Amino acid sequence: MIITVLSDIHGKIEKVEKIAGQLKDADLVLLTGDITHFGREPEAKEIITRIAVYQSNILAVAGNCDYPEVEFFLSKEGISLHQKSAIFGGIGFIGVGGSLPCPGKTPNEYSEEEICNLLDVGFSSLYSEIPTILVVHQPPYNTVSDMIISGRHVGSISIRHTIEIKKPLVCFCGHLHEARGKDKIGETIVINPGPFKEGNYAFVKMANSIFEDIVIVSN
Repeated sequence: MIITVLSDIHGKIEKVEKIAGQLKDADLVLLTGDITHFGREPEAKEIITRIAVYQSNILAVAGNCDYPEVEFFLSKEGISLHQKSAIFGGIGFIGVGGSLPCPGKTPNEYSEEEICNLLDVGFSSLYSEIPTILVVHQPPYNTVSDMIISGRHVGSISIRHTIEIKKPLVCFCGHLHEARGKDKIGETIVINPGPFKEGNYAFVKMANSIFEDIVIVSN
């Protein structure tokens, strides 16, 4: 299975055309939030529609810069992973959108307690034996994916705790544009592909729940 992961599109729809080939080659596209830049359903619909021209298998969470209408649209389209689960290619996908409270107020924020509860709901909808992939906007705490320019870690403790307990195969995240990279929590791979609005994305190839190749691309 080939997965293309896009984070932090921020409404830059023109970037989609530049990776049309990668989208066509993928079996699944994952969107890890900030699909729009403070946009609502019409903006989200335009971007999802453009991606679907090349790949119709899409699963997504909204980001903190997406208004609640974006999550409503994703749910209506049957592609939302926010406090939900989906099975694709024998893998369970679970997600939570939004972020922790930001220095400047954004439309889609949650407390640590709320994130914990949302993740519990998502995981409870899958039977425990299935291998899982976690799709979040807010990175887990204390990895390269949550380190801001000052060197401080600002990720979610709740997401990290969930990873330590549930042990998903991989956690795809975004949110922090400067924290592009790959890390691990135990055996769980943590990937922040960096903002797609700047041409960054991740390309993942796996077989039988084994990762054969993980590439973070910058165009």
